[in-house]
Amino acid sequence: MTALADILRRQISATGPLTVAQYMSACLLHPEHGYYTTQDAFGAQGDFTTAPEISQMFGELIGLCLAQAWMDQGAPKPFSLAELGPGRGTLMVDVLRATRRVPGFHDAMELHLVEASPRLRDIQAKALKAHGPKWHDTVESLPEDRPLFAIANEFFDALPIRQFQRDAAGWREVMIGLSREGALQRGLSDAVPIAALDHRLDDTEPGALVETCAHGTAIIEALAWRIAAQGGLALVIDYGGWRSHGDTFQAVAEHKPVDPFARPGKADLTAHVDFEPLAKAARSLGCEVSALCKQGEFLERLGITARAQGLAQGLSASALESHIAAHRRLTHPKEMGSLFKVLGLYPHGESPPPGLEP
Repeated sequence: MTALADILRRQISATGPLTVAQYMSACLLHPEHGYYTTQDAFGAQGDFTTAPEISQMFGELIGLCLAQAWMDQGAPKPFSLAELGPGRGTLMVDVLRATRRVPGFHDAMELHLVEASPRLRDIQAKALKAHGPKWHDTVESLPEDRPLFAIANEFFDALPIRQFQRDAAGWREVMIGLSREGALQRGLSDAVPIAALDHRLDDTEPGALVETCAHGTAIIEALAWRIAAQGGLALVIDYGGWRSHGDTFQAVAEHKPVDPFARPGKADLTAHVDFEPLAKAARSLGCEVSALCKQGEFLERLGITARAQGLAQGLSASALESHIAAHRRLTHPKEMGSLFKVLGLYPHGESPPPGLEP
């Protein structure tokens, strides 16, 4: 039982069931009881560990990828360096450390962070105060008059999704309502035709479930038209695949899967990212889009094994074991190496970002 659960039950009783998107938004971003408002989500003491928290190598290689792409595009000045959902700032700290010796990079950049949580903004301010970051509630307020080099690592998976189950008469949306006992539970709306899902009729059968994320498409469009018009790059790194199939809505607390309806506001809610509509949206605005790449392959192309060997030189015993385990976790197909994917957006006529070449 949580305070947010009571609020949601009263809301459902008064106005009817919620979509999965409405439920996710409330659980993650409620101003008083939302997960990102109240919980320390990241790292060993939190509920999940992201790639930057696993090893500095991840952020360092991302930074060098961005810096090389910046040089390949003529080292424009000024430019925006942006991160969507920066967490505790760990990734950006590593990016900035890795790029500090790239001639002109830091002098030309202006740091922007897209972050809705006031609590996380405070943490980011302490971690990145030397670089004078500017914060944004949404991507739409990022500068429009200069190249944009952006990172979104495990950002799109937390965006609200809607779920639809195919029916002989159309599609039935998954809704969050109340059981007779007053517990939160899933149900289905009446079946209706949905034109936006007509393209899924050829690859699904009655009973199949698909997920959509309008927020994700809108965010990609905001990034893509800036990059198409002004230059730059966006790296989207997340777990998921090409074209949504099945129910991927999930909750995690203390590094373990939990019931997403048991303690609203106390668990992280995510869903696998469907990269296909993101790529289509970016292309429609004139951006080039790389082929979807597995995270392990991307990091290997950027030289993570050589970097790991270099860092291992000064390690021994448990520190060395942890270092080896971190490399494996980031790259091995049975760890994050295959589940996580990388998509790159870049201007027409430019080369794909390093690590994402065909």
